[in-house]
Amino acid sequence: MNRNAAILQGWQTATTILSLISKRCRVVPVVALLAIAPAIAQNSEMQEKLAAVKAVAAENKQQLRQYQWTETIQLTLKGDPKPPTSSLCQYGSDGQVQKTPIGAPPPEPSGGRLKQKIIAKKKAEIKGYMEQVKALLSIYVPPDPQRMQEAYQAGKFSLNPMPGVLRLVFTDYAQPGDRMSIAFDTTAKKITLLDVDTYLDEEKHAVTLHVQMATLPNGPNYAQKTVLNASAKELVVTTTNYSYQKLGGQ
Repeated sequence: MNRNAAILQGWQTATTILSLISKRCRVVPVVALLAIAPAIAQNSEMQEKLAAVKAVAAENKQQLRQYQWTETIQLTLKGDPKPPTSSLCQYGSDGQVQKTPIGAPPPEPSGGRLKQKIIAKKKAEIKGYMEQVKALLSIYVPPDPQRMQEAYQAGKFSLNPMPGVLRLVFTDYAQPGDRMSIAFDTTAKKITLLDVDTYLDEEKHAVTLHVQMATLPNGPNYAQKTVLNASAKELVVTTTNYSYQKLGGQ
């Protein structure tokens, strides 16, 4: 009898242990699910807000192709402001902005042939540098929905909500180590500010861009004023866009 009682007690103990293990196995997935649920909800919210900004950016970019406008550029080199230049701008069939100079051309430099040659060489260097910078920054302004989506999928995106404003931050957006920040007005459904920290060729050749946006009456928003700072060249370029008109009376 004692032996039978011991066997019975052993079976009861084993059954109890198996029961506990079974219950624990059922509890673990539930606990894990509860732990990741907030992350899933947050990820869904980020996707939703990013989708809204992407849709606005895409529509805005398309609408701007219906306009022509005037652009004035003020260049300051080592603290010395240069004569401003103006152009009439519109998008071409290739999606790139085409510019036609307007107004009187800048005066020719004074002085002897050697001085003029030095000045002409310097101007050519600055012009070539500016063409490189503009080509780089055209990747950021206006923001590209596809690049925003790629940054999100790569985990290079963060969202900082504030009252009435969403700040979207993208890293490695166009090249490793860069950063683009977008301020989005959630009421007006418009991008209001854009800041870019990037570089040309090497990270030591830093380039920053601050873009202040404005909205056309019953139309898209646009880059009203941009300030580009190329610290390696001690160069500051301020660009103002204005006098927007629809093409062909659209």
